Amino acid sequence: MTGMSVIHSIRCMRKEGASVAAIARELGISEPTARKYLREVDLSDRPPVRRERPSKIDRWVPLIEGWLAEDRRTWSKQRHTATRIHRRLVDECGADVSLSTVTRKVRELKREFGLERQRGFLDLSWHPGEAQADFGQSDVYWKGVRRRMHYFVLSFPHSNTAVACLTPGENAECTCQALKDLFTRLGGVPTRIVFDNAAGVGRRRRSGEVRYTEVFRRFRAHYGFDSSLCNPHAGHEKGNVEAKVGAIRRSLFVPVPSAWSFEGFNAALFDKCMGLAEKPHYRKDGRE
Repeated sequence: MTGMSVIHSIRCMRKEGASVAAIARELGISEPTARKYLREVDLSDRPPVRRERPSKIDRWVPLIEGWLAEDRRTWSKQRHTATRIHRRLVDECGADVSLSTVTRKVRELKREFGLERQRGFLDLSWHPGEAQADFGQSDVYWKGVRRRMHYFVLSFPHSNTAVACLTPGENAECTCQALKDLFTRLGGVPTRIVFDNAAGVGRRRRSGEVRYTEVFRRFRAHYGFDSSLCNPHAGHEKGNVEAKVGAIRRSLFVPVPSAWSFEGFNAALFDKCMGLAEKPHYRKDGRE
């Protein structure tokens, strides 16, 4: 490599009128080398070229793109989140890739697919033993046929835990059967449950008057818990369960699941809900 002192001499000798041949003889270099540095305009060091290393996520991009392409034909509430994609990559493919890496890539791909949207959250505080209840909807391949079905969610805001079960509808009978099944699996009964005003167990009128169905009144008396109904159009009064309805749909109903019986599906669904509760609580030390 030609040093800067030699290059400096080449240029100085040329300014004094020396020929290229004379410069080469004097400095002991070849004529092409002399010409090269005489033509050079910028003598500053070239910055090193950074070679981009392949990311661990690259090999999984086609698969992720396939899932997002399917999401375009799926109900907007039942599409993949970055967390769900990461879980599927790890569980189904054995991928060794971090959640943060998947999140960045999914955000980028969702922009391209036009699937990105803004989300908001409401933080509430509740006492131990109190629960909130609501229904959600999700597509399910019921006995091989894709149908929009209902699922009941019972959440415990204090621990941020929720359990769910698939139901044939949202009336009082379905609510009571879902509660009965969940009480049995949980091994206990909440002290108080707050229901949505449209949950099928009763109605709170704008005047404040509450009317429960006879079926629910008998059920509540048998199990001995207190209950209350939200005001009409007041979803913020049960913000935890509303968030859980969406979280369970995104985590446990994506991709669209298959079900052949309520009993078999709900047994597996309960176990999966309890599995979600094993993750660290977002505020407390320890599990949810």
